[in-house]
Amino acid sequence: MHIVIEARNINSSTGRYIERLVTYLQKIDTTNTYSILVPTKDKDFWKPTAKNFSVRTIDFDNYSFGEQLGFKRYLKKLKPDLVHFTMPQQPIFYRGKSVTTFHDLTLLKTWNTDKNWLVYHIKQLVGRFAFYYTAHNTTRIIVPSQYTKRDLLSFSGITPSKITVTYEAADVSPTRPRVYKTPFSEFLLYVGQQADYKNIRRLAEAHQRLLLDHPTLGLILAGRLKDDAKANQAFFKKQGYKNIHFTDYISDEERDWLYAHCAAYCFPSLMEGFGLPGLEAMTYGAPVVASNATCIPEILGDAALYFDPNNTDDMAQTIGRVLDDPTLRKELIDRGHKQIKKYSWKRMAQQTHDVYTRAINSKG
Repeated sequence: MHIVIEARNINSSTGRYIERLVTYLQKIDTTNTYSILVPTKDKDFWKPTAKNFSVRTIDFDNYSFGEQLGFKRYLKKLKPDLVHFTMPQQPIFYRGKSVTTFHDLTLLKTWNTDKNWLVYHIKQLVGRFAFYYTAHNTTRIIVPSQYTKRDLLSFSGITPSKITVTYEAADVSPTRPRVYKTPFSEFLLYVGQQADYKNIRRLAEAHQRLLLDHPTLGLILAGRLKDDAKANQAFFKKQGYKNIHFTDYISDEERDWLYAHCAAYCFPSLMEGFGLPGLEAMTYGAPVVASNATCIPEILGDAALYFDPNNTDDMAQTIGRVLDDPTLRKELIDRGHKQIKKYSWKRMAQQTHDVYTRAINSKG
């Protein structure tokens, strides 16, 4: 069988899922032939080690005519027995057997103020149609949490048996963490993009309140300095906020050092489909303080201390408890080490492979 995995986002915020999937599939399936489709700029991002896996380059932008027409023609030439679209964005009139991963429905529910209002809302309208159509027409669906499954069922009205939950995981990098020269001796950490639903401005406000009792406490926001982060940076400067540091791009090794040395990892999101950084922080021994919204309690369990993400006072008080109580801090760290053992990338890949088999063997 020839299985194609659409991996155009392999070097993005969801790329860890794709990279781990294809890496572990190599250990599971030595029989079928796999073509991994990546953008030309990322042709060397992931290199297969198994002979039945190969990387091909494609350059079709999400939500473009090229995606709908050129990508469809490209897939037809490959003659796959199955295509795994790792995002809902795909040629909606592709008629071959397919599996689609829906990470979340964030695009349909949020608006980022750093974007053009009209363009973004047009994109949302297109996205609603594409998500709904794809949910009904793809052969099988994969989601990373029970929350996302419920959300997708409510939106699409499809049968629950069509959806499989495959939890993601976190693992310690084989390379050693590399010191990041932080300006703070004690700091809170957030890793990731800074779109509005990530709730970074409330986190920063909570941090400013914590400075009253912890005047040297820093807040490090790790991640590329894209438009959303630049907007927050300008806002914080205008507000006169202190002790906030934007890293811009840092290596995975530097990120891991920050995980290992932060006073607490803060996860303030209003919406997530899985929430991988919380688990990643736990692997490096960080106590996690998190939003009680959407899937986050499902994934982090009793290993995090939760706050109301819409209540800045509650956020500051909850973070403060971890800073002020060494016993609680140790308890969260210990629970975190237990929590991460519940998840496995290899198991996720095996479950995904099982979905492939069911999709290929399905009628129609």
